[in-house]
Amino acid sequence: MKSQIFAIGGAALPENPDNLLLVKYFLSLTKKRKPRVCFIGAAHGDADAGRLRFYAGVSQFNCTPTHLPLFARTPRDLESFVLEHDAIYVGGGNTRSMLAVWREWSLDVYLRQAWERGVVLGGASAGSICWFEQGVTDSIAGPLTTLDCLGFLPGSNCPHYDSERLRRPTYRRMVAGGKILEGIAADDGAALHYVDGKLLRAVAGRPRAKAYRLTRSGARTVERRLPTRYLG
Repeated sequence: MKSQIFAIGGAALPENPDNLLLVKYFLSLTKKRKPRVCFIGAAHGDADAGRLRFYAGVSQFNCTPTHLPLFARTPRDLESFVLEHDAIYVGGGNTRSMLAVWREWSLDVYLRQAWERGVVLGGASAGSICWFEQGVTDSIAGPLTTLDCLGFLPGSNCPHYDSERLRRPTYRRMVAGGKILEGIAADDGAALHYVDGKLLRAVAGRPRAKAYRLTRSGARTVERRLPTRYLG
């Protein structure tokens, strides 16, 4: 059984859901006619806006959407709740706080079980970097920092590569200085499809959105644009 993760750079669920190509691709990975897909919005404290945007988007497809509350009445048997889904989508926000809450509930353990059993994991921004060994985050006020994450996927990840002006130069400096592992960056509208821990392909819901691989060579960063297939 394949273990799949779909890590999105950002903007997968826009305020006006008129471009849901990445969501469509994500749901298709389940190979189910009507997949059960769960939203986890802990990175934004289970804020209504993110949850409602999720429902508005995925409800345009043939699926059964649910959400996992971690700041209201959380399911008693959290492990069974997670494992009964075909796909799990993680929203953006404060990744550091999100991971702390997940670990308190042992959700990180249950998500790994789900991933190993073929449940498709994914998400944007915080829902992207959380799966890697490390990520570039704005969880703390001030300059961007590195964050140790779950380590389901190797290396590091940086979302919002084209939409937030400090992301690219900061990530490049971090890699060059050995302050973060080599890794993959994604523009808003671009996504990384991993199968069994290896990058299968990069896809995009926007024509110009791209993904990049960053490696370290001596004291500098080598940035290589990856082939990115537009889904439109």
